[in-house]
Amino acid sequence: MSAISDLLSHYQHIITDIRIVMGARGVFDLVVDGTVLYSKHETGRHAEPGEVLELFTQHVGSDVPRYKDS
Repeated sequence: MSAISDLLSHYQHIITDIRIVMGARGVFDLVVDGTVLYSKHETGRHAEPGEVLELFTQHVGSDVPRYKDS
């Protein structure tokens, strides 16, 4: 799962809990603080490489540095 790997490698310093819950036919949602950031069910497709990371970055804000940048 490159999306999870991306999140952990860039935001391990702020993520306190991460869970992978798969649905039928590989459907998954990325939910952060109760907000759905990405839904395979809604989009009907897998996320593009880097897409989940970018959505998370937008959610936490540009003032939160990525782990490799801090």
